[in-house]
Amino acid sequence: MAAAAHKKASKFPSITSCSGAAHDSIAADLDGTLLISGSSFPYFMLVAIEAGSLLRGLVLLLSLPIVIIAYLFISEAIGIQILIFISYAGLKVRDIELVSRAVLPRFYAADVRAESFEVFDKCKRKVVVTANPTIMVEPFVKDFLGGDKVLGTEIEVNPKTKKATGFVKKPGVLVGKLKRLAILKEFGETSPDLGIGDRESDHDFMSICKEGYMVPRSKSATPVPLDQLKSKIIFHDGRLVQRPTPLNALITFIWIPFGFILSLIRVYFNLVRFLDRLPEEMTCKGGGKTAIEVANNVQRMLGSVLGFECTALTRKDKYLLLGGNDGKVESMYNAKK
Repeated sequence: MAAAAHKKASKFPSITSCSGAAHDSIAADLDGTLLISGSSFPYFMLVAIEAGSLLRGLVLLLSLPIVIIAYLFISEAIGIQILIFISYAGLKVRDIELVSRAVLPRFYAADVRAESFEVFDKCKRKVVVTANPTIMVEPFVKDFLGGDKVLGTEIEVNPKTKKATGFVKKPGVLVGKLKRLAILKEFGETSPDLGIGDRESDHDFMSICKEGYMVPRSKSATPVPLDQLKSKIIFHDGRLVQRPTPLNALITFIWIPFGFILSLIRVYFNLVRFLDRLPEEMTCKGGGKTAIEVANNVQRMLGSVLGFECTALTRKDKYLLLGGNDGKVESMYNAKK
């Protein structure tokens, strides 16, 4: 049985043997293939905390042993379904979308595998097939990897409340044969030129591609420099600095009560600094300054005290980058006229 499994795994050569020539189309897995890490747990944790709460994140961390047992000994789909249920159940779809656009890209971008992305980027039609929820990975895949389509697990949404139920739509979590069916539906009679994956459950969709390559797991895999991705990380929203792997998440939750106690001690011993009153010449009345000049000066003072660096970007610049306009919209009254 072990020999048969080894024979099946050796059916596909390593991606290092893939020629550098460009191909018309590619179907690629995400975790462990285009990304260095083979685990999607940190990204579910980010959704649980940023779109939900620290309590939801703690529940997800405590449930990890159950997820691992289900994933290894029952089925990959059930393990992922548990992650989805705990992370998503009861969350507003809008909140999940915001986290997917404003928080996850920074962590995904630092984890892109160079050798896989090089092959992926040379293809004209790029499709990512993944067990992760489409809503979670699509913004990053399209904006930063240049992907054309994401075939992922579709979450179920309550039409009245616009909240995720925690369950998934049919046909279910996209693993194994379901990935193969999704590729067949997307490409029709024309098979993808390349198929790349990192685990045995990817063999189903890789077998219908003209060429298939395995991405071996490696701790020394090289990440893609951030400036070589299709977009740059300009803004980042979120409370976490490091990717919340199980170990990092555990350390964070253990530290929270100690950090809270230390913050109370700092306040008690008057470590809070209050800014001096503005000089008369820096005010609107006494100094003849405009409200904008006074506000900018106060912001610079706050940034200096807190150790932040003020950028030259204005609110209008941010609107242009994020929304494509200067933040002004036509009123309904003017539109009717």
